Amino acid sequence: MCVNACALIRRVVIAVLICAVFASAQWLDQPTPGIPRTADGKPILAAPVPKAIDGKPDLSGLWERVRGPNQRLATGLAMGPNLEDFMRPGEKIPPMLPAAAALYQQRRANFMADRPSARCLPHGIPDQMLIRVPMKIVQNPGLTLILYEEFARFRQIFSDGRSHPPVANPAWLGYSIGKWEDDWFVVDTRGFNDKSWLDDSGRPHTESLHTIERFRRRDFGHMDVEVTIDDPQAYIKPWSFPLQFEFLADTEMIEDVCDNEKDSAHSIGK
Repeated sequence: MCVNACALIRRVVIAVLICAVFASAQWLDQPTPGIPRTADGKPILAAPVPKAIDGKPDLSGLWERVRGPNQRLATGLAMGPNLEDFMRPGEKIPPMLPAAAALYQQRRANFMADRPSARCLPHGIPDQMLIRVPMKIVQNPGLTLILYEEFARFRQIFSDGRSHPPVANPAWLGYSIGKWEDDWFVVDTRGFNDKSWLDDSGRPHTESLHTIERFRRRDFGHMDVEVTIDDPQAYIKPWSFPLQFEFLADTEMIEDVCDNEKDSAHSIGK
């Protein structure tokens, strides 16, 4: 009886900590300049897509993922989002190859105790976009930056015509190049290490991971992202899934520093 009661208490405490973390995640009442508003000052999220200086759709802004239609509050043993929650109806994640499947089962048997974020290590791609933590896109000709509030991570996406370099140092977030296809900004990323998880359930990948992310700003306040996962050493075939993001107006990112065990509640909350 004590075991069950203690487990319930721990879950309640974790839930309270999670709420406290997200309640203080951004500054309040910091008006975003230069955005369309109604007469009473409310942001017009359905306004037309803004254009960048080069005439391309401007993806710049502070964004947060919208909860997926299939996403559950609790995902099995995982504390955070599971890729299965974002698959389209009737579609499934392809089976893993034997080595990846064994590693996945090992992580689940260990209750995901070794998740990288619990040790202040980065979320990877696509996991960094699955957690509902703000990200800021800063779009410039030739270079787009994505700043992630959690743990102050960043990505550089080069769209100056360069190709992928030889991988000398595999990275948590890989090496990204981008190009425009009509209104879609297509980000091709390679050069990952194999230390990150694809999602919080412990789904693995290898250094052969290759991702394609397609970003489209649907209107001023809504953005579609289509993610393709291709890892021929871990899965039998590539697969894709959609994500949606909403513009966060009148707020701003804050510093988020992870301090190992001292920040364990924060990490669990992500």
